[in-house]
Amino acid sequence: MSEAPPSPPWPLARLGYLYATLVGLVWGSIWSTGRVERHEGLWVFRGMPRWTFGRGGSCVGSCYLTDRNVSAPVLRHELRHREQWRRYGLALPVLYLLAGRDPLRNRFEIEAGLEDGGYLRTPRGGARRTRSASRTAQGVPGPAAHETAAG
Repeated sequence: MSEAPPSPPWPLARLGYLYATLVGLVWGSIWSTGRVERHEGLWVFRGMPRWTFGRGGSCVGSCYLTDRNVSAPVLRHELRHREQWRRYGLALPVLYLLAGRDPLRNRFEIEAGLEDGGYLRTPRGGARRTRSASRTAQGVPGPAAHETAAG
């Protein structure tokens, strides 16, 4: 059984996505000290100061802001977050926060792929659990910020 294609974004969501992308482009252009590249339509800004993004990186519209967290699985995860931005526009940060701080229960993180996002161990030993996911599994709340909410 194949997955249904995502529903086309409504016009207001598209405007929100474009606005978020503009914000991401400006923010990344100001703070990135590393290589900037396009990856399957996703602008990847490396060398960002740690305080300019949440967790391992933040997706804002079609921009991924990070210091150096750019493995193939992470980029696949961020491409899914970009699609969420396209679908929900500026409603995404609010919906993301309402979905909760625990990435293991947050529907947007689950949809983007917990393994690719580095929240779970893979049988192959690829991605590893983040400190946040490990603390959550022990019943300790994780950090408030994440890649899609703040971006």
